[in-house]
Amino acid sequence: MSLALFALLVAAGSFGAGLLGAVTGLGGGIVVVPMLTVLFHVDIRYAIGASLVSVIATSSGAASAYVREGYTNVRIGIFLEVATTVGALVGAALAHVVPTSALAILFGLVLLYSAYRSLRGDKATAAVPPPDPLGERLRLNGSYPEAPGRVPYVVHRVRLGFGVMLFAGILSALLGIGSGVVKVLAMDRAMRLPFKVSTTTSNFMIGVTAAASAGVYLHRGYIDPSVAFPVMLGVLSGAVLGARLLAVADAVWLRRIFTAVVCVLAVEMLYKGLTGGV
Repeated sequence: MSLALFALLVAAGSFGAGLLGAVTGLGGGIVVVPMLTVLFHVDIRYAIGASLVSVIATSSGAASAYVREGYTNVRIGIFLEVATTVGALVGAALAHVVPTSALAILFGLVLLYSAYRSLRGDKATAAVPPPDPLGERLRLNGSYPEAPGRVPYVVHRVRLGFGVMLFAGILSALLGIGSGVVKVLAMDRAMRLPFKVSTTTSNFMIGVTAAASAGVYLHRGYIDPSVAFPVMLGVLSGAVLGARLLAVADAVWLRRIFTAVVCVLAVEMLYKGLTGGV
């Protein structure tokens, strides 16, 4: 396969990953890494490096729009980014010594969980805990726009959310994903933020987390421009289109498609990890 054809096919696949990732709120990186390793036989560490670059690009492009529209809670994002950045540095250090087969198995498990979360939806089931005094002291409470006007909300269980964000940073660096599913889980389930605030604040954060990890991968030579550039262009353009579709279309059927794709990739990654094929 020529380099031009390889770049074109990778960009096309990354476009689909960015589109589906934007619609489901899970990010395109969770599809890019298994796509590169399974379909294009790219070493998983170079696939992770390319995915991190694409995460930085997509986060930078979308975050400014969400901040301007008033959905993103910047104070929460900056506060929790301390945990995710520390976790990203720890994860990037671990990635140098963790076997690729273990990374593939871990990625397959994350894919299966992400498919479950995407198919299950985002309905809260647990009772709402009391407001966290720490959130009030840090002025993390806020509001977001809706049709009748701005809707206020309060923050719960700040310490638990901070701890989950530390794990999210480690996962992001190890697997080359924005770990948006874990970040949304921390803010939506643990801290009880409105879902729109959780997803947009997660998008605001993932670029910084990925940048911390990408610096380590770049230093170790795991970012190849011939792979990273078409991935970045494809995911970025797909995410822009996906964000527009999300605003006007019912995403239920897209969630189901995404879940099916993720399940197939998860089984393939688990198989390759268990048999040593990565």
